[in-house]
Amino acid sequence: MANSFGPLLRSLRQAAQLTIEELSHASGVSVRAIGDMERGISRGPQRRTVQALAEALRLDDEQRAELAEAARAGRPRPGGPGAERSENQVGRPRLYELPRGLGDFVGRVAELELLCEQGRAASADGPTPVVVVHGQAGLGKTACVVRAAELLREVFPDGQFYVDLRGIDAEPMPAAEALRRLLRALGLDPRAIAEEEQERASQLRAILAERRCLLVLDNAADEAQVRPLLPGAGAGMVVVTSRRTLGGLEGVTRIALAPFSPQESAELLQAIVREAADHAAAETAQVARLCGHLPLALRISGTRLASRPGWTMRHLAERLSDEDRRLANLAVGDLGVEAAFALSYAVLSPWAKVTFRRLALVPAVDFAAPIAAVLTQTELFAAEDQLDRLVELGLLQHEGADRYRFHDLIRLYASHRLRDEEPAESNAAAARRMADWLLEIATVAGRWFEPDYGAPPPDYKGLVPLATQEEARAWLEVERDTWLAALRMAAAADRHEQVAELGEAMRWFAAHTPHWLSDWLEVFGLTRAAAARLSDRRRELWHRNRHVWAFLVAYGPRGDAAFRECAERAMEVYRLAESLGAVREQADAVCNAAEAWRVLHDFDQALWAYTRGQELAEAAGYHHTYYWAASGRARTLARLGRLDEAIEAYRGVVREIDEQPVASAAAQHSRIAALQGLARTLLAAQRWQEAIDVAEPALAESIEQGSIWTMNMRWALGRAYAGLGVTSEAREHLTRAIELEDKYRVWGASSLDELKTALAALGIDHNT
Repeated sequence: MANSFGPLLRSLRQAAQLTIEELSHASGVSVRAIGDMERGISRGPQRRTVQALAEALRLDDEQRAELAEAARAGRPRPGGPGAERSENQVGRPRLYELPRGLGDFVGRVAELELLCEQGRAASADGPTPVVVVHGQAGLGKTACVVRAAELLREVFPDGQFYVDLRGIDAEPMPAAEALRRLLRALGLDPRAIAEEEQERASQLRAILAERRCLLVLDNAADEAQVRPLLPGAGAGMVVVTSRRTLGGLEGVTRIALAPFSPQESAELLQAIVREAADHAAAETAQVARLCGHLPLALRISGTRLASRPGWTMRHLAERLSDEDRRLANLAVGDLGVEAAFALSYAVLSPWAKVTFRRLALVPAVDFAAPIAAVLTQTELFAAEDQLDRLVELGLLQHEGADRYRFHDLIRLYASHRLRDEEPAESNAAAARRMADWLLEIATVAGRWFEPDYGAPPPDYKGLVPLATQEEARAWLEVERDTWLAALRMAAAADRHEQVAELGEAMRWFAAHTPHWLSDWLEVFGLTRAAAARLSDRRRELWHRNRHVWAFLVAYGPRGDAAFRECAERAMEVYRLAESLGAVREQADAVCNAAEAWRVLHDFDQALWAYTRGQELAEAAGYHHTYYWAASGRARTLARLGRLDEAIEAYRGVVREIDEQPVASAAAQHSRIAALQGLARTLLAAQRWQEAIDVAEPALAESIEQGSIWTMNMRWALGRAYAGLGVTSEAREHLTRAIELEDKYRVWGASSLDELKTALAALGIDHNT
């Protein structure tokens, strides 16, 4: 063609009476590059190159426009004659052609919006935007990116180019090979492609700087593979997908894909199985849950169902309910969830594989690094390194700052690998090691709250910091599911001493967390059964008393019959303790009975029982039960309408606690309980200011201790200020009390309805 770039450049150079060397010197463009242009090897140089040549040739505006148009025409367009096939073979897709999109694509609204926003914001004057879409296998990363490319087709008129980097293969595609393919697809003559990787990367950047095109780098292995493929400045866009986060890439936008929401899962299943009826909504939700809301698993399930006319959603749910066969059932044709996970597993180091497998033994949804160190018998820092590698590959997910979790299906895959690749004896030993460690840490942490223990012994060398009571509380709460599961494992294995010891360490921590309800009923049920198999009858009585206490806590909302059962159980322990001369155990038992009778409004029986408990505890020098009984007696007097007696009784309890040496944990708990009862009794007597004088310092104490009594003190202050007509203070305290009661929901007298009623009486809507 007369106006093709090469002949036109040669004619303009000759008209200017310049040699190639002279034009190179004047323009700064290399001799080789100018020669390639004139020979037609490079047919569409970048805009900056054309401008440099025009300046050196001193072209007028018309000549400049003609040269720029020839360069633009020489750049290949999608589908044009300059586009190369990916392997130069008939029948293979062109490199720039993306995989086929999904007609039933659902979800990813926010992610698509961000991708499109990045694409539309691309400018020739700034750096080319790069987006990394990452996440575990099966999340539909490629499908999401292809959908974004469809939405951005008009934004990138110079083409959409795609290359699968085979990042999970045993041998990922080398960056140099990916560069070669991209350069050929972009129209560069194969003879002009540089030999060295860095030179190829420079050629790619030069071409992409002049074109508004989308480059999709799918299934990237790591940063080193991707970095040479990234352009500099330009109006294009690059989207990278990877199972890794590719945290080493600078200046990129990261989009972490998560499993679908339940609604999106149902939409996808129903889009695939078009005949799904509304009445199958429950079964659809069950299938989605069993698929872990993983798009690949959902698509496989939907495809299997759609291809089997005789099946219903219920049939599919029943098949997936079998954990041993679930992964096998999540396969169709050449698609399989297990196969997708296996690709990530295959690239792990041997030690990372051990870590991955053994984490399937963790009996909780999430976990921290110390438990991984125990399971693998490694140093904590080494376990953390392995966990980070698993996160990087999408086999684990971060849960907050320092915790991890499996996707449900990946946990199932890990358990299969554990079963198939490690001996049963090794698995049992690892599980026992984990359970022993959990119970040891739980026992040490629980003893922080026990009057006779407190801080861990000097030789404590656990992997968990327990230097303060707050650290102990935090670990017990965060690891609640794991140490409870370890307790069940020990009980099932008849490790009676270990189980009983854990229960004995939990008495005062349990008193601080009565809102755990059924958990304490289970804990003390297991410890009671364990103690019954030991030879110490007094120890058994102790555990039976704690079990009755747990019944009182857990059965609170269940009505009179439950409390009558509690009273009967307590008196049975009382009589047995009496026959053994176990005075302390008698005192605890009769106080448990008193609590049940008080709730049943059998105040005369309750008053007798509290008085008897107080007498027994005083005789045995059993201080904290003495204060429990004394406070209970005062509370019962108040319920009988004997308010002045009750107030004096409460004040006596507080004086005695302050005067007598009592272990701090017991004293704090007993003192706060007595002050709370005193404040409420003063409220009943409408002695508002006195109630405030009691509750204000008690509130400060309860906040400092992190006590559940904080809610009661807020309630008392709110009622007292309301009685004085100080609406602003009343509203503040009652609203805060509602927040706490909504969290704990344990004290009947401070029920949520009562708190809302108190606010309503002030003309205040608690929702405002």
